[in-house]
Amino acid sequence: MNSFGQKLKFSTFGESHGTALGCILDGLPAGLEIDEKYIQSELDRRKPGKSEFETARKEADKVEILSGVFEGKSTGTPIAMIIYNTNQKSKDYTNIKDVFRPGHADFTYFHKYGIRDYRGGGRSSARETAARVAAGAIAKLMLKELNIEVLSGLSQVAGLKSETCDYEFAKKSIIYSLDPNKEEEQKNLIKVAKENHDSVGGASRVLIKGAPVGLGQPLYYKLDAVLADAMMGINAVKAVEIGDGIMSASTLGSQNNDEIREDGFTTNHSGGILGGISNGDEIVMNVYFKPTPSIFKTQKTVTNTNEEVDFSLKGRHDPCVAIRGTIVCESMAALVIADMILLNMGSNMSGVTKYYN
Repeated sequence: MNSFGQKLKFSTFGESHGTALGCILDGLPAGLEIDEKYIQSELDRRKPGKSEFETARKEADKVEILSGVFEGKSTGTPIAMIIYNTNQKSKDYTNIKDVFRPGHADFTYFHKYGIRDYRGGGRSSARETAARVAAGAIAKLMLKELNIEVLSGLSQVAGLKSETCDYEFAKKSIIYSLDPNKEEEQKNLIKVAKENHDSVGGASRVLIKGAPVGLGQPLYYKLDAVLADAMMGINAVKAVEIGDGIMSASTLGSQNNDEIREDGFTTNHSGGILGGISNGDEIVMNVYFKPTPSIFKTQKTVTNTNEEVDFSLKGRHDPCVAIRGTIVCESMAALVIADMILLNMGSNMSGVTKYYN
């Protein structure tokens, strides 16, 4: 499947080394002001080649809106956006034409479809996430009208965790680190891995502020379930926590429950979601990325005829995919919340009669 969402739906298309990537966003209400400079600024946050901590592939990631916008506002019809690839080096991948790269989707794509685009991973490449960020930028413009904000930052590099969550600092950090006191150590871990022709994993923390009570469609489209689905659909993500997550399994109910007073919840162990529905508190997630599987060490694998071989990878790759991945997490979270906002409008008769009366 290449589509996501129920009321606000988006579909993406394109491959890493194809002509272009893009998306179609359907279900956005008419009349939303579409700030193209803002959409481009979001893509600039995710685009490659900005620093030594990312892949050397330099793409402008210039987005072009093809439809669904007239005189600066959404028309209520599908919004199509396209991002052309301009810096492919497909020859770097000719040596893996018949070889499966360890840790990549090469093996599973080939055995599922009987064919694969070996140039940078084709459709399975994280390059596709540029289209998700474009769609997410429009979702953020919609959420801004409702005073809902989605923030993120790098909370962990390898085993080094951030001890503070400074989202304003993360906006300025070259690696989107949440902790001013840990940033240099985190950067050094990435540098060392890169110098050793290796990679490191990391984690992103996502914060959603201002979401109202009531978002989520139990039982089978719960807010936390859909957020987890959205995050797990991002390349290299292997785990997602809502609120205290794994830590919850080590506590007592008396410790984990968020007591309620007249001015709200006294704690937020739940991460802002109860019974699959937002409770009005801040929504908090941790998203965990595995190390980038593209490393420059000789590895053992097999060919598509099951012959055992040693191979060495060429190309340009991120030493820590979690850095740019955190922007994708932010974008997908915005798309989920925007979808849930639209779905929630008809959840009870007062909302229906308020609109039609």
